[in-house]
Amino acid sequence: MTDVLDQSEVDALLAAVDTDDGSNEQSSESVKVFASGRGLIETDSEIKSYDFKRPERVSKEQMRALETLHDSFSRSFGAALSGFLRTIMEVKVANIEQMTYSEFTHSLPNPTCFNLLSAAPLEGNICLEISPLIIYPIIDRLLGGSNADLFIPQRPLTAIELRLVSKIIDRAISALDEVWSSVLPLKFKQEESESNPALVQIVAPNEVVVVVGFEMKMGGRAGTMSLGIPYAVIEPVVDKLSNQTWAAYKRHRDDDKLRNRLATHLDAARLDVSAILADTTIKLSELMNLQVGDVIMTEKPASAPLTLSVGEKRKFIGQLGQYHGNRAFKVNRHIAPKDRV
Repeated sequence: MTDVLDQSEVDALLAAVDTDDGSNEQSSESVKVFASGRGLIETDSEIKSYDFKRPERVSKEQMRALETLHDSFSRSFGAALSGFLRTIMEVKVANIEQMTYSEFTHSLPNPTCFNLLSAAPLEGNICLEISPLIIYPIIDRLLGGSNADLFIPQRPLTAIELRLVSKIIDRAISALDEVWSSVLPLKFKQEESESNPALVQIVAPNEVVVVVGFEMKMGGRAGTMSLGIPYAVIEPVVDKLSNQTWAAYKRHRDDDKLRNRLATHLDAARLDVSAILADTTIKLSELMNLQVGDVIMTEKPASAPLTLSVGEKRKFIGQLGQYHGNRAFKVNRHIAPKDRV
């Protein structure tokens, strides 16, 4: 018997033939374009469609700069959350795109954790949304849970949960302050929290919004976070957003802020300090026969200066004495490479 094609196979062949014919006609025919002063001319240039309802107001270079900026934010935010939650928290940029504000709000779940942030001195608000798939495991972690078999409720956050989430938002605000200082010193602040994004209208529905999507992972749990930045908010500084500006900032930025922050955390660190009276060597048999009252002779005079070691590293030279009834060490100077003490 001969093989008979069924209707689905026939439709697939016809669709393939139509596609090939269309591509051949498009490649063989030139496009007529109206040029000022030249009228209609034929050209082989590629014509791209432009949607006036969704204009791309942020250039590709500025979008790359925003992605680089918030990639640094994700690392800083992830490190802050890891220290706060006492577990490894991974945050990374998943995507960045332009869309209208109505498309942005309709793409978010309801209910969710939707927060409005101000960025003084810029006018307007930006949106920070954290998915319930990750915000509830974070809350469970803060309350001492194990996240094993955690049920994700479909309800708005309670007052207690909002108070816990504010601790997370505070760390996101600190990270935003730090990374945006390269473009303009901004002071981010949480203004409002809402569970239904459709109820919040900070700009017109057709206003362009740059949406930075993040992926958050904590153990076996994963979720998303979205940062919606209306173009009207960043329009005064949009010209400063370029890869050159960001790269120059990274090369020439002053490290005083980083140095001061490290020094602040190291201030509370404890170090072992010891004064070395003298060094000598004895035999093991002499060590085993030492008794109370025995005297160990060294080659160092009693009036010679002593060495103060910090963390087993010799740092200072001084004298041993007494202060307020306690043994004390008076530092005379830093130790020099030429000193043999």
